[in-house]
Amino acid sequence: MDIRKLQKIVVSALEDIKGKDIEVINTTKLTSMFDRLVIATGDSNRQVKALARNVQEKVREAGGEIVSVEGEDAGEWVLVDIGDLVVHVMQPAVRSYYNLEELWQVTPAQRRKLADVAAGE
Repeated sequence: MDIRKLQKIVVSALEDIKGKDIEVINTTKLTSMFDRLVIATGDSNRQVKALARNVQEKVREAGGEIVSVEGEDAGEWVLVDIGDLVVHVMQPAVRSYYNLEELWQVTPAQRRKLADVAAGE
C-alpha cells in the first residue's frame, strides 16, 4: 500500500476517536526500518486502547497488514507496527516523558555532530 494512503488512513482513524496532538514524522532519511512515525495522545487507558484498535481495524479494512501490536494490556502506550509506518498512541504523561518527537526529528547537521562526539572527535 502507498505510504501516503496508509498515513491518511491512520490519521483519519485517530481523528475518528478524538486522538489529540497527532504528529506525523517522515523518517526516510533517519532510518531504513520504517518511513513514517505517527504519534497521538489519548486521555485515558480506555481511549488509548480504542485509538489503537481503530487504527488496526481501518488499516485491515483498507487491505493493509498489522505486523504487531504492543502495550494493549496496560493502555498507557500502545505501539501499532504496520511495517512502513509505526503508530505510537500514548497518554499525556508518557508522551511528555519519552518525547519521541524530539528523538526522531534530528536534523542531518545534528546527526553528524552526534556522530563526531561518539567517535571521540
